[in-house]
Amino acid sequence: MEEVYKKPKLKRRVSLFALTVYGVGNVLGAGIYSLIGEVVGITGNLSWLAFIIASITGALTGLSYAELSAMYPKSAAEFVYTEEAFKKRILSFILGWIIIFSGILSAATVALAFGGYLSGLIGIPSIYLNIIFAIILVVILSVINLIGIKSSTRTNIIFTLIEASGLIIIIIIGIPSFGTVDYFALPTASTFTAIFSSIALIFFAYIGFEDIANIAEEVKEPHKNLPKAIIYSIIITTVVYCLTAISVVSILDYNVIAASEAPLNEVAAEVLGPIGGIIMSSIALFATANTVLIMLIVTSRMMYGMARDKALPDGLSRISSKFRTPMIAVIVTTCFTVVPILFGDISLVAHATVFGVLINFILVNLSLIVLRKTKPDIERPFKLKPNIKWVPIIALLGSIICFTLLFTFDWVVLLIQAIIILCGISVFYGMKSKIEIKTRK
Repeated sequence: MEEVYKKPKLKRRVSLFALTVYGVGNVLGAGIYSLIGEVVGITGNLSWLAFIIASITGALTGLSYAELSAMYPKSAAEFVYTEEAFKKRILSFILGWIIIFSGILSAATVALAFGGYLSGLIGIPSIYLNIIFAIILVVILSVINLIGIKSSTRTNIIFTLIEASGLIIIIIIGIPSFGTVDYFALPTASTFTAIFSSIALIFFAYIGFEDIANIAEEVKEPHKNLPKAIIYSIIITTVVYCLTAISVVSILDYNVIAASEAPLNEVAAEVLGPIGGIIMSSIALFATANTVLIMLIVTSRMMYGMARDKALPDGLSRISSKFRTPMIAVIVTTCFTVVPILFGDISLVAHATVFGVLINFILVNLSLIVLRKTKPDIERPFKLKPNIKWVPIIALLGSIICFTLLFTFDWVVLLIQAIIILCGISVFYGMKSKIEIKTRK
């Protein structure tokens, strides 16, 4: 009798601890190492409050993810949520396309930052060297991604502990100075409303918790562990961010921090001397590498999930029988990430990815609202409260706030995102012979 071939599946190897560390590592990422200077420049010593408000803003959508991820623990999470809620394949495809594009550009941008840190650390600053180092990093991390999620999460845990140690060092060296400044002091030209104008900027530092949902098919007990990991990640990173913000302004005047290109390096050097700056630069290498690793994982899983659901060519859903990872999706992600690295500087396009993430958050929140109405009887291991009839208030607030933040971006960013979306629409209809363009009922 002929043996029936069974297509290999992703293996559930990720524990709650590993998943939480994965989320924390993605949220902390590389952003805070450069972002803190800009935030302090706008909000002064009151930056800690700005981080709290931004975290609350992110948590609104994070809680929507918590409910949806428990309902649908699948790869390509956002694609699945919009597909289930709106039954419009073009809408879910474009959302998946935006997330894939955002992941590729984010990985390329941060890889270039890694190249810059490394070439600066060895004393040979060169854009060509930055590009070479960035490509080498992407290739090495892609191999780790290909070998398996267990290897990836172990690497992520190590890198996260190292990058978190950089912020912990800043907090510890700042403790003796706690209470020495007015933590409500704003820059001379700023008003209290400056805190709210900085939220869109700080929001970039909180992007990452949503990526927890995209490795759902490799998580142990996903119905319980996905919501917990999302919530734990937001709480842990908020505490770390706030203490870091208090520490830096306790050590250096906020004007000095705002003017610095490497604010955390300068803060560490103020207390520890030149060795402090070297330590922080070294830690920044791990922070940038960790962000690139997570972006590569998330993007390849989005491609895999969409291909599995027939929204991308079937080859992208092929799983390695040896490593149990989406082999073709990993390779394609690697190749696509290397291309923008060759341009050397894509910072403007990278800013457009934040706009794309906000679109993603709006649709995720709306998906939860719609599913409460259309599928009230589906099992919800984690359910948001309070509600007005069938409408979850937190999801409604999350969608409104994210929509409002869209208007804080420059028109050039809007144009770039519009081009990305139009390209996605063209690809969708151009591939219609190889994919399903109608939602399966």
